[in-house]
Amino acid sequence: MNIISILYSIAAFVVAIGILVTIHEFGHYWVARKMGVKVLRFSVGFGKPLWTKIAGEDQTEYVIASIPLGGYVKMLDEREGDVDAKDLDRAFNRKSVWRRFAVVAAGPIFNFIFAIVAYYLIYLAGIAGIKPVIGEVAIPSPAHTAGLLKQDLILSINGIETPSWEKARFTLLEKSVGEQQLVLEVQGVDLQVQEKIIDIANLGLLEEEQIDLMGKLGLSNWRPDIPPVIEGVVPGGAAEAAGVMAGDKIVSLDGSPITNVHQWVKTIRANPETQLDLVVNRDGNRTSLKITPREKQENGETYGFIGVRNLVKIPEDIRLEMEVVEQYGPVSALLQSLDKTWRMSWLTLRVLGKLVIGEASVKNLSGPITIAHYAGLSAQIGLEQFLGFLAIISISLGVLNLLPVPMLDGGHLFYYLVEMIKGSPVSEAVEVVGQKIGMALLFGLMSLAIYNDLLRLVG
Repeated sequence: MNIISILYSIAAFVVAIGILVTIHEFGHYWVARKMGVKVLRFSVGFGKPLWTKIAGEDQTEYVIASIPLGGYVKMLDEREGDVDAKDLDRAFNRKSVWRRFAVVAAGPIFNFIFAIVAYYLIYLAGIAGIKPVIGEVAIPSPAHTAGLLKQDLILSINGIETPSWEKARFTLLEKSVGEQQLVLEVQGVDLQVQEKIIDIANLGLLEEEQIDLMGKLGLSNWRPDIPPVIEGVVPGGAAEAAGVMAGDKIVSLDGSPITNVHQWVKTIRANPETQLDLVVNRDGNRTSLKITPREKQENGETYGFIGVRNLVKIPEDIRLEMEVVEQYGPVSALLQSLDKTWRMSWLTLRVLGKLVIGEASVKNLSGPITIAHYAGLSAQIGLEQFLGFLAIISISLGVLNLLPVPMLDGGHLFYYLVEMIKGSPVSEAVEVVGQKIGMALLFGLMSLAIYNDLLRLVG
């Protein structure tokens, strides 16, 4: 990553966290005021205040602080200081357990509401995608065993319609976590519709650091067989040394016809420091060359590299046939956004459960560095992708905050549930012990996530 990309990622991360923290804390703030609680401070961020404003009848202090990794709403509370007699009825601790429950639950609930609104706008505007047509099927693989074939169109997965690869991939991931099989309804090149069942009982999807779902299933995206054209040649590289020029259309390599970029790249990578016969079409004439891919090592893998940029121009008729726009009307878009938010929330919860019981690798945990990286990438792609990224992180924040861990909203909600059952608040001693346990758990979790981030960065 260059310095500009790093700065872009940091900026996107600050914007993303700022938006989501504001949404979360506004939930607490808004419901607290509706419940008659006096709000003393609304802070986005921690540490030294960068901007402060005091406003409103209650002279609430609104703050933007220097560390953008959270925020808080400070409410009037007798446990945190003296309260004037005239304000006692507005102290948080004086409110009924149901009102306190509502105030605390509002933060995560507003995170889910934000995700619903984000997905609603995305579905209303329409999501451009590609039809889920299967490419090469690996042999052996679960997909091959199930009888899936190249150019099969995936119509649905476990009863859920999949108009695009984006929806197909998410559904494959969702159903691969916790279920034993995937039931794919596919349409073959003969237009016959069939049901194919992929056994995923022993897939072990979450046991590795990098989740390669398509690879584990043996699936790939279909791409039309279009021979690559050289768009540019890297100075000093193996391609330049062999006499390859921009505009050359690849005909054959190592004696085999080249029909697509995947085949071209695969052959190059598989032959480091090996001289290969290359035939190109240059200005309508065939030209024979000798090329020797240079050896390159990355992440423990050795492969061939020649230094070219490939140009693949997909014919207009094929592009139009493969493109799909997933767009819905106002009512259907709302239903889709509710469904996507629920499915994403449930998937997040199941993955967390598998982490706890050891069925998922802790290397899958990500911290602020990884989040910043993806914030930058999504922001560069466009508003739709950035909004989708915000929705995913907002759901994650909502789910995490509802976990019954002291220091989180879920921990306080658990105490309130206990209070509802036993008829009296949890003792201060229990809360103090819970706070210490919660701090230890959160510190350990954050340390592990940052450690994983650093390993990915170094890698």
